[in-house]
Formats: sequence, C-alpha cells, structure tokens
Amino acid sequence: MTAHNIPDLIRKKRDGQTHTRAELEQLVLGYTRGEVPDYQMSAWLMAVFLRGMAEQETADLTMVMAESGDLMNLGTLERTVDKHSTGGVGDKTSLILTPMLAALGLTVAKMSGRGLAHTGGTIDKLESIPGWSPELEEEPFLRQAREIGLALVGQSKDLAPADGKLYALRDVTATVDCLPLIASSIMSKKLASGAHTVVLDVKVGAGAFMRTLDDGRGLARAMVDIGTRAGRQVRAVLTDMDTPLGHMAGNSLEVQEALDTLRGQGPHDLTELCVALAVEALAAHGEDEAQAEARARQTLQDGSALERFRAFVAAQGGDASYVDDPAKFDVAPGRADVTAPTAGFVARVDALGVGRAVLALGGGRERKGEAIDHGVGVELLKKPGEAVAAGEAVLRIYHRDGRGLDTAQQLLSAGLEISEAAPEAEPLILDRVN
Repeated sequence: MTAHNIPDLIRKKRDGQTHTRAELEQLVLGYTRGEVPDYQMSAWLMAVFLRGMAEQETADLTMVMAESGDLMNLGTLERTVDKHSTGGVGDKTSLILTPMLAALGLTVAKMSGRGLAHTGGTIDKLESIPGWSPELEEEPFLRQAREIGLALVGQSKDLAPADGKLYALRDVTATVDCLPLIASSIMSKKLASGAHTVVLDVKVGAGAFMRTLDDGRGLARAMVDIGTRAGRQVRAVLTDMDTPLGHMAGNSLEVQEALDTLRGQGPHDLTELCVALAVEALAAHGEDEAQAEARARQTLQDGSALERFRAFVAAQGGDASYVDDPAKFDVAPGRADVTAPTAGFVARVDALGVGRAVLALGGGRERKGEAIDHGVGVELLKKPGEAVAAGEAVLRIYHRDGRGLDTAQQLLSAGLEISEAAPEAEPLILDRVN
C-alpha cells in the first residue's frame, strides 16, 4: 500500500472498524521495512489503544507479526512445548520446569530473553554459570533438543522483528498498556518459535505487569484465543505476584534456589507452581491430570530433572560442576539485613520493591545491553504469614561494596508490613484458562 493510503487505515481504526489481514500486513510489514513512518504508526497504535481490536483481528495481527521474520521449524522434533511467564520477581520457574518437561518425555526448544527493569531474564540467570552460552546454530540447537529434550537460546533479532520495532514505539507513545497489543506481542514470538504446545504463566499483582485478576484473565483469554486460532495448544495459569516467588531474587541466588528445587528441596510455592505448569503441559498432550502430577513430582525426587539440567548446561558450554556444587556460584560478599520494626506477623513483602532493590544493587538493567552483577540480590528470610520478633531479620541484602545499598534498604523497608494478627493465606494459583 502506498503511503497516501495509510491515513485511510488510521481513520478506519480511529472510527472503531475492523482491519482485514491484508490491511494489517500493509501496515505492520510496511512499518517493519521502514516504508511507514513512526508518526503514522504512532497514530495507528493510539487508535488501537482507544478502540481495541476484535478477536480475529488480534489473531491476524499476531500472525502478521510472527511472519515478519524467521519462523522456527520444529517439525523434526516430537511433543514440542514452550513456556512463557509474563514476568515477575524471583521467577526462576523456567530453570526448573524445562528440565522437568524434558525428563517427562516432552521436548523444549525455546528462545528466552534477558531481564529488563525489575523483572529477571532466564538468559541472565543461566549466564551465572561460567561458560554457559545462549548462542547455538540451528542444526546443533535441534540436535540438542532431540537428544536431551532441552535447548535454550537467546532471542534472535530475526524472530518477529515487527514486535521489536512496535514495542519500542509503544514504549514512547504511551500505548504499552493495551491488551490486544500486549497479547499479540507475547504470542507473536511464541508462534514464531514453533512449539505446538504453549504453557503461559500470567503473573498478577504488585510485582507483575497485570495488577488485577480481571486484567490477568483478560490477557490469558486473549493469548489462548490467539493460539487456538493459530492451531496451537495453549493453556494459561494465573499466579500471584504480590510476593516474590520462592526466597531468592537475583541471578546467582535464583539459580542456587532452582538447583535446590530440582533436588526436591525447594520452597513450597516454587515447587508447587512448577508442578502445576508441568501438569498443564502434560494435560495438553492428553495425559490424565492426577497421573501427570505424580509423574511431575517424581522428576524432582528421583533426580531425572536435575540430570537433564546438568546435561543441558554441559551441552551449551557451561561448567556442570556448578550444578553439583552450587556453593561455587559467585555471590556478592556484602550482607545487610532489613529487620521487623515490631513483633507480629509478616503481612506483606512488596514484590515490586524487591525487584527494584535488586535493580538498584546492580542485578538488573535499565536499558538493553547494560552489564549486570550476577552475584547481588535479596533473600526473603520470612514470607507473609510467618511470625517475627521485633528486630528480627526479615530480608537479607547481598551487595557488592555497598553499591545501591541505601536505595535497596529504603525500598525493602517501605514494602515490608508487619501485622498483629496472622494474615489470611493467599492462593498461589488464582485461575486457569484453556
């Protein structure tokens, strides 16, 4: 479509009408090629933000974005499954779930991202292991997935490039917080990645992008609908992110906690979430849920998931001795505790505050490409519902030479609430959509 037709498409969406797939191709692919300027695409994004999109229209947009670059062909692999989290604090589930799935006879050949702002990235966590590399050519990637059941690489620039360009524009035009644009952004990368089954962990709460359960359900339903229309099996689990997952936040610390969990000795909430997500993946392949749960738990007890993780680390150049001796990880030597101001019960540990504290310590990045300190982080010594004495340590900060320590202490203190009575226990898994 020539440039003088683009205002017609902006006007059409401004007036609340539905685009055809061909129109979306002209807009999105034209923008990706540099033929549609930022100012016109910005106007269209704002029209979508204000007017929304129909379900089929959202699915069409997603497929156009997915097809804007390379499409991974996993056709030679059996029982392929991908997992995506919408981002949280202390969320190291991919490190545990993916080897569990491999041990259960499924194949995980996935691309993962790096962390940005207060949410951690799987690639950053894995790079805490010396030598481990996210770089694999296509043939070794597929061969490793076939042999081990698990291969994980960094996201290719050629995977859904339209999404990268559109997201950068949304970020500077106040159009990020728009359900069809969020759903199409996430699912375009999942569809381009090629897996037949996709399990989504949609985080809800203070430390998540979706703050309310209704918003989380809306996003989950939109993503499941997109996947169904694209011929994929997609299941979503909505989980609480008011409190960080597990006890550790920070790259090396989270890998250590993931290894504890793979040995069957992890925190209850983290273990239960990984089992629940594994059940969804197996159920999507037709397995009875009770049997799937028993098999998933077994992988954490018999060492089979840990064995797959060890093989995966070694295959991608990592020092597998760190898997067997987690004490070898580089953990920042500085320690500082945040204590309870009064006796009572921990009522709240703000997940967003913990994520921002890790960021202040140097464990996250404000901009893409920034270097991070893998060894810093925050440990939750007490979780909501646990009793504390006045002056007892609730949170422990792992810092290097005091960098960001004052800011981290302020953020953690502000997000800590102590109550006289024990708070009512909140469920970790809030809902399921499939």
